[in-house]
Amino acid sequence: MNFFSEIKENILISFNAINANKLRSLLATLGIVIGITAVTLMQTAIEGINRAFEKSIAAVGADVLYVQKFEWFGKEDWSFYKNRKDITMQQYDFLNVNSQTSAIMAPSVGTNRTLRYRDLVLQNVFVLGSTWEYQEVSGFNMAEGRYFTQRETDGGYPVCVIGTDIRDAFFPNTDPLGKTIKVGTYSFKIIGVVAKQGSLLGLFSLDNRVIVPIERFFTLFGDKRGLTINVKAADINNLEETKEEIKGLMRKARKVPYGQPDDFGINAQEAFQTTYESLTGLIKVIGTMITMLALIVGSVGIANIMFVSVKERTREIGIRKALGAKKRTIRFQFLIESSMICLLGGIIGLLIAFPISLLIDALVLPTSMPLWIVALAIFISLLFGILAGFFPAYSAAKMDPVDSLRYE
Repeated sequence: MNFFSEIKENILISFNAINANKLRSLLATLGIVIGITAVTLMQTAIEGINRAFEKSIAAVGADVLYVQKFEWFGKEDWSFYKNRKDITMQQYDFLNVNSQTSAIMAPSVGTNRTLRYRDLVLQNVFVLGSTWEYQEVSGFNMAEGRYFTQRETDGGYPVCVIGTDIRDAFFPNTDPLGKTIKVGTYSFKIIGVVAKQGSLLGLFSLDNRVIVPIERFFTLFGDKRGLTINVKAADINNLEETKEEIKGLMRKARKVPYGQPDDFGINAQEAFQTTYESLTGLIKVIGTMITMLALIVGSVGIANIMFVSVKERTREIGIRKALGAKKRTIRFQFLIESSMICLLGGIIGLLIAFPISLLIDALVLPTSMPLWIVALAIFISLLFGILAGFFPAYSAAKMDPVDSLRYE
């Protein structure tokens, strides 16, 4: 009998053994079912959150630096950063003239205002003032119309582009282009609608914004505000070089003495990713420990069942050995049986986890179950099946055929 014939015969024997003890086999899988359900739900949640994070963080731009007086994840108290000097238009002009490694940059400033169109009102809409370069730095597309020009920026024209949330609220069935809305108490003509961008980390909707020329913003809403300078690097591979150049120029522009720490922050997408990875890393460790505990308990239960099975089939083992079965064949028989029981538990766990993941996705968190998670669950099931069956299979393989045949 060749190797594959042995495997085929052992699968049939294992299947018959499981079929003959359905309830016992099913109860033995409970630990594995719980473990696989837990590990699958954990992975689908992490995968879903990862995808949502990557989609959300894309709005920040991997090749864009944000020069601000705050640091996104600074270690100091908030008041420490608040007391820093604001970033000014003069500093932006200095960077814009002297930077050699940036492709383009744009200042931005914001405030919240009430929007009105006829009898419709939207409260606390974010109004962003910037220049004609802002679209290229941010990389967003226009769904309708156009972005404002350099002439409109420099002249402080009363024009604006709006997000899709505002379009849907004010103009659900009409063309918004050319219409006039009130931003606070001031009128702006809509010249474009920014394509849908979604929210930033689920906290701030980028579609609920109005963008106006920065000169107009300063005139209407005041110019005593701190800026953000958005810097797009010429080459994403040289982002660190751009960061160092901007840092040196900003220290010069803000007259920071040699040896003193920076009084500004240069923020980038990387800061979000580092913080996010540290948080999800902790979740993974805790989740893995919990699921491993469930799987270990489940495999111990299966190992116990397998020892009982070996004891019950001692005479059968003796007969097979007397007919010429090798130790390897007996080992395979019980390893395959324990693996099949664990695989059954894994499949049941997947069948339970899939609808639960859909429910979580609809109600709580984004989830995603790609094929690699299914393959991982099956692999873990088989692995714990082999571990659970190893010692019972070893015990069965080393039995003496004469003693086994005498066993009552």
